[in-house]
Amino acid sequence: MIDALVDLQHVYVARGENVVLQDLSLKIEAGEHLAILGPNGCGKSTLLKTMTCECYPLAKPETQVRIMGRERWDLTELKRRMGVVSAELPGRQTLTTTCFDAIVTGFFSSSTLWPNLTVTAEMRERAEEILVLVGAEKMRDKLVGQMSAGQQRRTMIGRALAGTSLDAKQGEVQMLLLDEPSNALDLGAQHDLRELLRGLAGKGTAIMLITHHIADILPEMQRIVMMREGRVIADGSKSELLTAEQLSELFGRKIAMSERDGYWNAW
Repeated sequence: MIDALVDLQHVYVARGENVVLQDLSLKIEAGEHLAILGPNGCGKSTLLKTMTCECYPLAKPETQVRIMGRERWDLTELKRRMGVVSAELPGRQTLTTTCFDAIVTGFFSSSTLWPNLTVTAEMRERAEEILVLVGAEKMRDKLVGQMSAGQQRRTMIGRALAGTSLDAKQGEVQMLLLDEPSNALDLGAQHDLRELLRGLAGKGTAIMLITHHIADILPEMQRIVMMREGRVIADGSKSELLTAEQLSELFGRKIAMSERDGYWNAW
């Protein structure tokens, strides 16, 4: 039994000449849903890259990074346990890949199905299940480059789930990491995306959402982590932190809020 999916203690991360994360500590339990909230440039995306071992912390005696109970990972294996969905596609080749094949690439963490990759019958069977899970059956054979932004995001969520799904059948944990998922989506696509994520959360997939849009925070997310200038400045319940006063301080502007059906909006 894994104590925590993510356990970061006193982490400092540099990007170029700048130290982007400053003495950051964060622990995420299995099955937990949370939102990382903060203004642009506060280090949210660097935090995600640190969790997926794309960025490495500075060597300090007090620093500790444990992902799913381990300090060292093969990156290919880690990507199969933690599905990442960002606003960018995995590569240019993804544009000429069908929805179904794009989901299958999640098993290999590749941008397309290269000729040297061997797709098993089990992978194809699971990819068909994921098509249904993410509501993408009707665009099974549609090229990613011909999709709307919302359809692409749905496909990339399926791809991220594919990477973890075979392990999940064997009792492994699942975690979905989303970096500003509603960017470039219209109102209808935003609604569809949130309903999709709610369904996944209800099925036991741990979801960590990185955003500066309050409306992205799902009703299932009861924990909020606020970041500013590379530091965690608050970590607590939604009722404690998702207030006009807290958000005004976080973003440096006077903010008003309203709530409807478990979702919050701010202006």
